[in-house]
Amino acid sequence: MIEIILQALVPIFFVIALGYFAGKHRTIDNHHVTELNALVMQFALPASLFVATATTAREKMFAEGTLFLLLAVTMMAFYAIWYGLKLRDNASHGEAAVQALTIALPNYAAAGLPIMLAVIGPQATVHVAVAIAAGSILPTPITLLILELSRTGADGTQSNAATRLRKAVIDAVAKPIVLAPVCGTLVSLSGLQLDVLVTSSLQLIGQAAGGVALFLTGLVLSSQPFQLDRQVVAATLLSNLAQPLFVFGLTRVIPTSPDVAAVAILLAALPSGFFGILFGVNYNVASREAGSMVIASTICSMVTVGAAILFLYPR
Repeated sequence: MIEIILQALVPIFFVIALGYFAGKHRTIDNHHVTELNALVMQFALPASLFVATATTAREKMFAEGTLFLLLAVTMMAFYAIWYGLKLRDNASHGEAAVQALTIALPNYAAAGLPIMLAVIGPQATVHVAVAIAAGSILPTPITLLILELSRTGADGTQSNAATRLRKAVIDAVAKPIVLAPVCGTLVSLSGLQLDVLVTSSLQLIGQAAGGVALFLTGLVLSSQPFQLDRQVVAATLLSNLAQPLFVFGLTRVIPTSPDVAAVAILLAALPSGFFGILFGVNYNVASREAGSMVIASTICSMVTVGAAILFLYPR
């Protein structure tokens, strides 16, 4: 079991550390990552998300409804909690949204698949695809909408609230990172089979998503000072401990099979994701706390994810 845990976690930390040291030693400029960010968020990751969801059989996608519900309720609950707390602390709407997404959305895109594959095998692909779809359909567009509204309100142009909201909604939902899993889910539910040329072409660029995203996360983190304060500690506890416990409680309220419950709890126990940081870079919303949250959550996940695996899959 220890070998499985190491196989799941060590590669992830290695690639993040690689990006971190590349930035620290100025091998790559860690203050100008726009091009790498565009590669991940507009091309590689959307391609990966589309293929993962579109190639999931309709029967399996319908069967994953309970998992989708558990993760969706959990993510939105923790998103709302942290967003409200940050606004009470007089943070800007943009920074509050970036931090809320960092806490609420685990690292499904880069850490989820290798960890789940190492623990439960090939069937993990469907579970991770559903988790990614839930994160991309719910908290991601909400964050983009808030960031778009913040940018629209700060650009100096005069427009009424309805115009600003309409523009922000269109800009948010038109992002490839949102459209890709939505379109992939629709393809899956329709029962259509994609041609092998389509899937193989998208997979070629999509395969770069996980590694480049982890490397980029380390690169961005290297440009931010790490600070361990009460907010970072609280955020880490929410991400690494409170979320899986919350899911565990939900499984006692929502009828859930033991297998689906174990998958949902382990997915919720994953470390904080990097979407918040990358969106912050894209919209020029700097949040030192968000970077520190990801670092602390990722380090602590070596213990918390390992403990979750030992508890949920003892063998």
